[in-house]
Amino acid sequence: MTMYRLPSPQAGFGFGSYLRPGARKAVGMRVWPLAGLIAVALVLSACSKPQAQQAGMGGGPAPVSAITVQPEALPITLDYTAQTLGSREVEVRARVTGLIVKRNYVEGSKVKAGQSLFTIDPVPYQTAVARAEADVAAAEARRAQAARDAARLAPLIEAKAVSRKDYDDAVSAEAIAGADLLAAKARLREARLNLDWTRVESPISGIASRALKSEGSLVSGPDVLLTTVTQSDPMQIIFGIPDNERLRLRQDVEANRLQWPKDGRFKVTLKLADGTTYSKTGYTDFTDLRVSRETGTSEARAEVANADGLLQPGQFVRVQLSGAVRSGVFRIPQRAVMEGPQGKFVYVVGKENKAEMRPVQTGDWRDGDIVVSQGLTPGEQVIVDGVLKLGPGAPVQVSAANAAPGAAQGAPAPANASKGG
Repeated sequence: MTMYRLPSPQAGFGFGSYLRPGARKAVGMRVWPLAGLIAVALVLSACSKPQAQQAGMGGGPAPVSAITVQPEALPITLDYTAQTLGSREVEVRARVTGLIVKRNYVEGSKVKAGQSLFTIDPVPYQTAVARAEADVAAAEARRAQAARDAARLAPLIEAKAVSRKDYDDAVSAEAIAGADLLAAKARLREARLNLDWTRVESPISGIASRALKSEGSLVSGPDVLLTTVTQSDPMQIIFGIPDNERLRLRQDVEANRLQWPKDGRFKVTLKLADGTTYSKTGYTDFTDLRVSRETGTSEARAEVANADGLLQPGQFVRVQLSGAVRSGVFRIPQRAVMEGPQGKFVYVVGKENKAEMRPVQTGDWRDGDIVVSQGLTPGEQVIVDGVLKLGPGAPVQVSAANAAPGAAQGAPAPANASKGG
């Protein structure tokens, strides 16, 4: 059997160096695929290392910046869609039946309380007044005659010159005549009242809308609407509070996480349709206890001055309520908040300078920051920059320059920052 010597360094190493020439080729075909598999396994093993070990360069701690959070008491603003409504809206109707002979106002103009808006044909009612006046005169004459008859019989009954029955009949006739006079006077007052009602007046001062009936139209009394008058100064603001939000706010109040204004009245600021802020502010003055079956909201109302008439009834606005204070909350930059399958979370610097994931409940935006109401504890360091390359348990190295307490203001929000939760 022929044996081979050890190969020289220039020849390389391999299992084939110890084999006969005939067997070297067969074994080499099996050795190289095995070496490739070993190399692939080493690469996969390196890729499968936990993210916590790959956070920094060469597997070292990842450089991050963090802030130390402390609880604060922050005023909050509640925002709802609202609609304007005149503080008084009155339907103008005729009280008597008749033909409209004249419209006495300019449609869409301001009118004063007591101003005539329509004139109903007064002639039939003038005739009724004249007839009632005649009835009163006749009733007065009858009463006067009955009074004279009773007066003549009074001395005769004492002298027993007439029967007691005749005297009693005279006294009764006088009383009946007096009652007839009262009835006639009541009919006269009614006739005069109907005549006055032919002048259809505005019950309040405000803006009169268009006339729904024109001259020559026959109206049959109060069942026919002629126009409406709206008082727009002050203006009422009607909005609905969703039931789920109302319950959440109530729970926060009961848990002393939220304090209402002392008098229970919120200050109201309006945002108009073009995004501008209305110059006048107001206060809430009513909140309904009932929840609407159609909308699932509780109706609330505010009142705002509108002397310049900029607000129009039926206008949609955004109402912002201020005056409540939320206590025990934290402010952090928006970019520190991430969104995951389980909701919003942040990374904090935990034990041994390793990143820990904390689910949080967020609330309002405030001055470029987001308010966190639950999930953090005082004194924790929340990682602000470098969060995208972290995972739970990743070693971190906090930059001393950004570790001071207080959230950075005006920082731009990333795509995964959330407005509320």
